[in-house]
Amino acid sequence: MSSGDVVLLLGSVPERTSDLVYWLDEARLRYRHGPAFPTLGNLISHLVDSAAKVDSLLRHVHLNGETSADVRAAIDPGHDLELTRPMQEALEDFSRVRRRTVDLLHGWGTREWERTISDPRGGDMTLLEICRTVAKHEMGHIAQIRNLSALLPEPQDLGPARPAVNGS
Repeated sequence: MSSGDVVLLLGSVPERTSDLVYWLDEARLRYRHGPAFPTLGNLISHLVDSAAKVDSLLRHVHLNGETSADVRAAIDPGHDLELTRPMQEALEDFSRVRRRTVDLLHGWGTREWERTISDPRGGDMTLLEICRTVAKHEMGHIAQIRNLSALLPEPQDLGPARPAVNGS
């Protein structure tokens, strides 16, 4: 995957996420398919949190000349975060942060993409490898969101309440 492909993929994640979840209400965002599954709200919150951490990591590396960073902590900060604000607001923040990141990446030349960063848990990685990892990770979450939302139970309309008959 070239640097141009990576930038294109990273730039498309917020829109793809929004397209998949725009119709979800609070109950569906909190629905858990099973004990080992995150809720859709957890996944959205994870993507929003990760986007800000990845943006911060790339900015510190690029602008401050950092040579080491905890890449895994930025890419995968955890899935137990609850969506604590309205979904639309979180998605707008995700888009804004990602536009900032994409704008930063557009200015990079080959030398910057090939810069090596030392990750204490993952060893040495180029900035292109880091961005590829972010893109793959986020594409996996988009597939997860698509699959979990397709399996949501249908809301049940039980109709109007029946009047009690003979005191029952």
